[in-house]
Amino acid sequence: MTIDGEALTEQETALYDRQIRVWGADAQRRLSKAHVLVGGMKGTVAEFCKNIVLAGVGSVTLVDDTPVTEESLNANFLIPPDEKVYTGRSVAEICCDSLKDFNPMVDVSVAKGELSSFDTDFYEKFDVVVVSSCSLSIKKVINEKCRKLSKQIPFYSVDCRDSCGEIFADLQVHSCKKKQADETVECCLQYPSFAEAIAVPWKTLPKRVSKLYLAMRVIEMFEDTKGRKPGDTSAADLPAVLKLRNDLCEAQSFGESQIPDSLLGRIVSNSLEFPPVCAIIGGILGQEVIKAISRKGEPIKNFFYFDAMDGKGVIEDISTPTPTS
Repeated sequence: MTIDGEALTEQETALYDRQIRVWGADAQRRLSKAHVLVGGMKGTVAEFCKNIVLAGVGSVTLVDDTPVTEESLNANFLIPPDEKVYTGRSVAEICCDSLKDFNPMVDVSVAKGELSSFDTDFYEKFDVVVVSSCSLSIKKVINEKCRKLSKQIPFYSVDCRDSCGEIFADLQVHSCKKKQADETVECCLQYPSFAEAIAVPWKTLPKRVSKLYLAMRVIEMFEDTKGRKPGDTSAADLPAVLKLRNDLCEAQSFGESQIPDSLLGRIVSNSLEFPPVCAIIGGILGQEVIKAISRKGEPIKNFFYFDAMDGKGVIEDISTPTPTS
Protein backbone atom coordinates (compact mmCIF):
# COMPACT_ATOMS: atom_id res chain seq x y z
CA MET A 1 0.00 0.00 0.00
CA THR A 2 1.53 3.28 -1.09
CA ILE A 3 1.16 6.02 1.53
CA ASP A 4 3.45 9.04 1.23
CA GLY A 5 5.45 10.50 4.09
CA GLU A 6 3.59 13.79 4.49
CA ALA A 7 2.98 14.88 8.07
CA LEU A 8 -0.48 15.51 9.48
CA THR A 9 -1.75 19.07 9.27
CA GLU A 10 -2.50 21.05 12.43
CA GLN A 11 -6.22 20.74 11.66
CA GLU A 12 -5.95 16.94 11.31
CA THR A 13 -3.93 16.68 14.52
CA ALA A 14 -6.54 18.67 16.45
CA LEU A 15 -9.54 16.81 14.98
CA TYR A 16 -8.11 13.31 15.42
CA ASP A 17 -6.33 13.92 18.73
CA ARG A 18 -8.11 11.09 20.59
CA GLN A 19 -7.45 8.58 17.81
CA ILE A 20 -3.78 9.56 17.62
CA ARG A 21 -3.52 8.83 21.35
CA VAL A 22 -4.88 5.33 20.69
CA TRP A 23 -3.01 4.23 17.55
CA GLY A 24 -0.33 6.88 17.06
CA ALA A 25 0.41 9.68 14.61
CA ASP A 26 1.95 7.39 11.99
CA ALA A 27 -1.19 5.24 11.81
CA GLN A 28 -3.39 8.34 11.52
CA ARG A 29 -1.14 9.72 8.79
CA ARG A 30 -1.50 6.52 6.79
CA LEU A 31 -5.25 6.64 7.25
CA SER A 32 -5.45 10.29 6.20
CA LYS A 33 -3.64 9.54 2.92
CA ALA A 34 -5.57 6.38 2.01
CA HIS A 35 -8.15 6.17 -0.79
CA VAL A 36 -10.99 3.65 -0.38
CA LEU A 37 -13.29 2.37 -3.15
CA VAL A 38 -16.71 1.11 -2.04
CA GLY A 39 -19.12 -0.75 -4.32
CA GLY A 40 -22.75 -1.43 -3.40
CA MET A 41 -24.36 0.93 -0.89
CA LYS A 42 -26.26 -1.49 1.34
CA GLY A 43 -26.98 -0.92 5.03
CA THR A 44 -23.84 -2.72 6.21
CA VAL A 45 -21.65 -0.63 3.92
CA ALA A 46 -23.39 2.56 5.07
CA GLU A 47 -22.26 1.72 8.62
CA PHE A 48 -18.76 0.94 7.36
CA CYS A 49 -18.48 4.20 5.42
CA LYS A 50 -19.65 6.23 8.40
CA ASN A 51 -16.96 4.64 10.58
CA ILE A 52 -14.02 5.21 8.23
CA VAL A 53 -15.14 8.74 7.38
CA LEU A 54 -15.31 9.63 11.08
CA ALA A 55 -11.90 7.98 11.57
CA GLY A 56 -10.42 10.33 8.95
CA VAL A 57 -9.65 8.25 5.87
CA GLY A 58 -8.30 10.37 3.01
CA SER A 59 -11.06 9.76 0.48
CA VAL A 60 -14.00 7.46 -0.21
CA THR A 61 -15.35 6.78 -3.71
CA LEU A 62 -18.83 5.26 -3.90
CA VAL A 63 -20.16 3.13 -6.78
CA ASP A 64 -23.87 2.26 -6.92
CA ASP A 65 -26.05 3.48 -9.78
CA THR A 66 -29.24 1.84 -8.51
CA PRO A 67 -32.24 4.00 -7.56
CA VAL A 68 -33.60 4.14 -4.02
CA THR A 69 -36.02 1.30 -3.24
CA GLU A 70 -38.00 0.26 -0.19
CA GLU A 71 -35.25 -2.27 0.52
CA SER A 72 -32.67 0.54 0.44
CA LEU A 73 -34.60 2.47 3.07
CA ASN A 74 -34.87 -0.61 5.28
CA ALA A 75 -31.32 -0.48 6.62
CA ASN A 76 -29.38 2.37 4.97
CA PHE A 77 -29.55 5.28 7.42
CA LEU A 78 -27.62 7.52 4.98
CA ILE A 79 -30.76 7.83 2.81
CA PRO A 80 -33.14 10.52 4.14
CA PRO A 81 -36.86 9.63 4.23
CA ASP A 82 -37.81 12.68 2.14
CA GLU A 83 -38.63 11.48 -1.39
CA LYS A 84 -37.86 14.93 -2.80
CA VAL A 85 -34.22 14.43 -1.87
CA TYR A 86 -33.64 11.20 -3.77
CA THR A 87 -36.02 11.36 -6.72
CA GLY A 88 -34.01 10.80 -9.90
CA ARG A 89 -30.74 10.22 -8.05
CA SER A 90 -28.71 7.08 -7.40
CA VAL A 91 -28.13 5.55 -3.99
CA ALA A 92 -24.43 6.44 -4.22
CA GLU A 93 -25.16 10.12 -4.90
CA ILE A 94 -27.51 10.39 -1.92
CA CYS A 95 -25.13 8.56 0.43
CA CYS A 96 -22.29 10.78 -0.78
CA ASP A 97 -24.13 13.91 0.37
CA SER A 98 -24.87 12.39 3.78
CA LEU A 99 -21.29 11.20 4.36
CA LYS A 100 -19.83 14.64 3.61
CA ASP A 101 -21.72 15.97 6.64
CA PHE A 102 -19.99 13.49 8.97
CA ASN A 103 -16.49 14.81 8.27
CA PRO A 104 -15.85 17.67 5.84
CA MET A 105 -12.12 16.87 5.84
CA VAL A 106 -12.75 13.60 3.98
CA ASP A 107 -13.17 13.73 0.21
CA VAL A 108 -16.32 11.71 -0.64
CA SER A 109 -17.19 11.27 -4.33
CA VAL A 110 -19.17 9.08 -6.73
CA ALA A 111 -17.97 7.04 -9.73
CA LYS A 112 -20.66 6.03 -12.21
CA GLY A 113 -20.68 2.61 -13.85
CA GLU A 114 -20.56 -1.07 -12.99
CA LEU A 115 -17.66 -2.15 -10.77
CA SER A 116 -16.91 -5.20 -12.89
CA SER A 117 -16.74 -3.09 -16.07
CA PHE A 118 -13.94 -0.80 -14.84
CA ASP A 119 -10.53 -1.71 -16.22
CA THR A 120 -7.64 -2.71 -14.00
CA ASP A 121 -6.06 0.76 -14.16
CA PHE A 122 -9.15 2.25 -12.48
CA TYR A 123 -8.38 0.27 -9.32
CA GLU A 124 -4.76 1.47 -9.27
CA LYS A 125 -5.89 4.79 -7.74
CA PHE A 126 -7.10 3.13 -4.54
CA ASP A 127 -5.51 1.63 -1.44
CA VAL A 128 -8.49 -0.53 -0.36
CA VAL A 129 -11.44 -1.99 -2.30
CA VAL A 130 -14.67 -3.00 -0.54
CA VAL A 131 -17.63 -4.61 -2.35
CA SER A 132 -21.05 -5.43 -0.94
CA SER A 133 -23.71 -7.93 -2.02
CA CYS A 134 -21.91 -8.91 -5.23
CA SER A 135 -22.44 -12.12 -7.16
CA LEU A 136 -19.95 -14.96 -6.97
CA SER A 137 -18.53 -14.18 -10.41
CA ILE A 138 -18.15 -10.43 -9.76
CA LYS A 139 -16.32 -11.02 -6.47
CA LYS A 140 -13.83 -13.21 -8.32
CA VAL A 141 -13.36 -10.69 -11.15
CA ILE A 142 -12.78 -7.65 -8.91
CA ASN A 143 -10.52 -9.56 -6.51
CA GLU A 144 -8.42 -10.76 -9.46
CA LYS A 145 -8.12 -7.21 -10.83
CA CYS A 146 -6.81 -6.05 -7.44
CA ARG A 147 -4.24 -8.82 -7.52
CA LYS A 148 -2.96 -7.87 -10.98
CA LEU A 149 -1.91 -4.37 -9.93
CA SER A 150 1.67 -3.28 -9.31
CA LYS A 151 0.84 -2.44 -5.69
CA GLN A 152 -0.97 -4.65 -3.18
CA ILE A 153 -4.55 -3.53 -2.65
CA PRO A 154 -6.54 -5.17 0.16
CA PHE A 155 -9.87 -6.52 -1.10
CA TYR A 156 -12.95 -7.07 1.08
CA SER A 157 -16.39 -8.42 0.33
CA VAL A 158 -19.28 -8.16 2.78
CA ASP A 159 -22.79 -9.63 2.82
CA CYS A 160 -25.59 -9.33 5.35
CA ARG A 161 -28.73 -11.46 5.00
CA ASP A 162 -31.45 -11.64 7.60
CA SER A 163 -29.58 -11.83 10.94
CA CYS A 164 -26.37 -13.27 9.42
CA GLY A 165 -23.26 -11.50 8.14
CA GLU A 166 -20.07 -12.47 6.30
CA ILE A 167 -16.80 -10.61 5.69
CA PHE A 168 -14.09 -11.90 3.37
CA ALA A 169 -10.61 -10.36 3.37
CA ASP A 170 -7.74 -10.73 0.90
CA LEU A 171 -4.70 -8.71 1.97
CA GLN A 172 -2.39 -10.80 -0.26
CA VAL A 173 0.86 -10.60 1.78
CA HIS A 174 0.42 -8.43 4.87
CA SER A 175 3.00 -7.43 7.46
CA CYS A 176 1.76 -6.08 10.77
CA LYS A 177 2.60 -5.70 14.43
CA LYS A 178 0.78 -7.62 17.13
CA LYS A 179 1.11 -7.96 20.87
CA GLN A 180 2.41 -11.29 22.11
CA ALA A 181 2.97 -11.78 25.82
CA ASP A 182 4.75 -8.61 26.99
CA GLU A 183 6.19 -7.56 23.64
CA THR A 184 5.16 -6.40 20.18
CA VAL A 185 6.26 -8.68 17.36
CA GLU A 186 6.21 -8.48 13.58
CA CYS A 187 4.10 -11.02 11.73
CA CYS A 188 3.56 -11.76 8.04
CA LEU A 189 0.23 -13.17 6.83
CA GLN A 190 -0.35 -14.71 3.40
CA TYR A 191 -3.91 -14.63 2.05
CA PRO A 192 -5.57 -16.64 -0.74
CA SER A 193 -7.82 -14.96 -3.28
CA PHE A 194 -11.59 -15.37 -2.97
CA ALA A 195 -11.57 -17.92 -5.81
CA GLU A 196 -8.80 -19.93 -4.13
CA ALA A 197 -10.49 -19.83 -0.72
CA ILE A 198 -13.88 -21.13 -1.84
CA ALA A 199 -12.18 -23.82 -3.96
CA VAL A 200 -10.80 -25.52 -0.84
CA PRO A 201 -12.48 -28.97 -0.66
CA TRP A 202 -15.09 -29.11 2.08
CA LYS A 203 -13.82 -32.42 3.43
CA THR A 204 -10.46 -30.74 4.27
CA LEU A 205 -12.09 -27.96 6.31
CA PRO A 206 -11.88 -27.96 10.12
CA LYS A 207 -14.52 -30.19 11.72
CA ARG A 208 -16.12 -27.26 13.49
CA VAL A 209 -16.10 -24.91 10.50
CA SER A 210 -18.85 -22.28 10.65
CA LYS A 211 -22.11 -23.54 9.19
CA LEU A 212 -22.60 -20.02 7.83
CA TYR A 213 -19.51 -20.40 5.63
CA LEU A 214 -21.06 -23.47 3.98
CA ALA A 215 -24.58 -22.01 3.78
CA MET A 216 -23.33 -18.84 2.09
CA ARG A 217 -21.47 -20.87 -0.53
CA VAL A 218 -24.63 -22.87 -1.35
CA ILE A 219 -26.86 -19.80 -1.71
CA GLU A 220 -24.15 -17.88 -3.56
CA MET A 221 -23.82 -20.70 -6.08
CA PHE A 222 -27.60 -21.02 -6.42
CA GLU A 223 -27.95 -17.34 -7.29
CA ASP A 224 -24.99 -17.43 -9.67
CA THR A 225 -26.33 -20.51 -11.45
CA LYS A 226 -29.80 -19.00 -11.79
CA GLY A 227 -28.42 -15.63 -12.90
CA ARG A 228 -30.10 -13.74 -10.06
CA LYS A 229 -28.89 -10.76 -8.11
CA PRO A 230 -27.61 -11.50 -4.59
CA GLY A 231 -30.56 -11.69 -2.24
CA ASP A 232 -33.14 -12.33 -4.97
CA THR A 233 -34.41 -15.51 -3.32
CA SER A 234 -37.62 -16.38 -1.51
CA ALA A 235 -39.17 -19.20 0.50
CA ALA A 236 -40.34 -20.71 -2.80
CA ASP A 237 -36.68 -21.31 -3.73
CA LEU A 238 -35.93 -23.40 -0.65
CA PRO A 239 -36.57 -26.85 -2.23
CA ALA A 240 -34.19 -26.03 -5.10
CA VAL A 241 -31.60 -24.64 -2.67
CA LEU A 242 -31.79 -27.80 -0.54
CA LYS A 243 -31.37 -29.95 -3.64
CA LEU A 244 -28.28 -27.99 -4.62
CA ARG A 245 -26.97 -28.41 -1.06
CA ASN A 246 -27.47 -32.16 -1.34
CA ASP A 247 -25.76 -32.33 -4.73
CA LEU A 248 -22.78 -30.30 -3.52
CA CYS A 249 -22.41 -32.39 -0.37
CA GLU A 250 -22.51 -35.60 -2.42
CA ALA A 251 -19.89 -34.29 -4.83
CA GLN A 252 -17.70 -33.17 -1.92
CA SER A 253 -18.24 -36.34 0.17
CA PHE A 254 -19.56 -34.07 2.90
CA GLY A 255 -22.34 -34.50 5.45
CA GLU A 256 -25.57 -32.61 4.69
CA SER A 257 -26.20 -32.09 8.42
CA GLN A 258 -23.36 -29.56 8.45
CA ILE A 259 -25.60 -27.19 6.48
CA PRO A 260 -28.94 -27.31 8.36
CA ASP A 261 -32.25 -26.90 6.51
CA SER A 262 -33.29 -24.34 9.13
CA LEU A 263 -30.27 -22.11 8.46
CA LEU A 264 -30.73 -22.18 4.70
CA GLY A 265 -34.45 -21.59 5.13
CA ARG A 266 -33.86 -18.56 7.34
CA ILE A 267 -31.44 -16.93 4.89
CA VAL A 268 -33.45 -17.75 1.76
CA SER A 269 -36.80 -16.69 3.21
CA ASN A 270 -35.58 -13.26 4.31
CA SER A 271 -32.60 -11.89 2.41
CA LEU A 272 -33.14 -8.30 3.65
CA GLU A 273 -30.51 -6.79 5.92
CA PHE A 274 -31.26 -6.64 9.65
CA PRO A 275 -30.17 -3.14 10.83
CA PRO A 276 -28.64 -4.22 14.19
CA VAL A 277 -26.51 -6.80 12.39
CA CYS A 278 -25.52 -4.15 9.81
CA ALA A 279 -24.15 -2.04 12.65
CA ILE A 280 -22.09 -4.94 14.03
CA ILE A 281 -20.71 -6.16 10.69
CA GLY A 282 -20.11 -2.61 9.42
CA GLY A 283 -18.25 -1.75 12.63
CA ILE A 284 -16.01 -4.80 12.42
CA LEU A 285 -15.31 -4.17 8.73
CA GLY A 286 -14.32 -0.59 9.57
CA GLN A 287 -11.87 -1.84 12.21
CA GLU A 288 -10.39 -4.35 9.79
CA VAL A 289 -9.82 -1.78 7.04
CA ILE A 290 -8.18 0.57 9.54
CA LYS A 291 -5.90 -2.29 10.63
CA ALA A 292 -4.95 -2.98 7.01
CA ILE A 293 -4.14 0.68 6.32
CA SER A 294 -2.37 1.45 9.59
CA ARG A 295 -0.66 -1.95 9.91
CA LYS A 296 -1.55 -1.86 13.59
CA GLY A 297 -3.03 -5.04 15.05
CA GLU A 298 -3.51 -8.49 13.53
CA PRO A 299 -6.29 -8.51 10.89
CA ILE A 300 -8.75 -11.35 10.33
CA LYS A 301 -7.67 -14.17 8.03
CA ASN A 302 -9.75 -14.56 6.03
CA PHE A 303 -13.53 -14.95 6.76
CA PHE A 304 -15.59 -13.49 9.60
CA TYR A 305 -19.15 -14.59 10.48
CA PHE A 306 -21.80 -13.27 12.81
CA ASP A 307 -25.25 -14.68 13.53
CA ALA A 308 -27.61 -12.73 15.77
CA MET A 309 -29.38 -15.99 16.69
CA ASP A 310 -26.48 -17.00 18.94
CA GLY A 311 -24.67 -13.65 19.17
CA LYS A 312 -21.32 -15.17 18.24
CA GLY A 313 -18.62 -13.84 15.95
CA VAL A 314 -16.37 -16.46 14.34
CA ILE A 315 -13.13 -16.09 12.34
CA GLU A 316 -12.43 -18.85 9.81
CA ASP A 317 -9.07 -19.28 8.07
CA ILE A 318 -10.07 -20.98 4.82
CA SER A 319 -6.81 -21.48 2.94
CA THR A 320 -5.19 -24.20 0.90
CA PRO A 321 -3.01 -26.22 3.31
CA THR A 322 0.72 -25.68 2.85
CA PRO A 323 2.31 -28.92 1.58
CA THR A 324 4.60 -30.62 4.08
CA SER A 325 7.91 -32.09 3.00
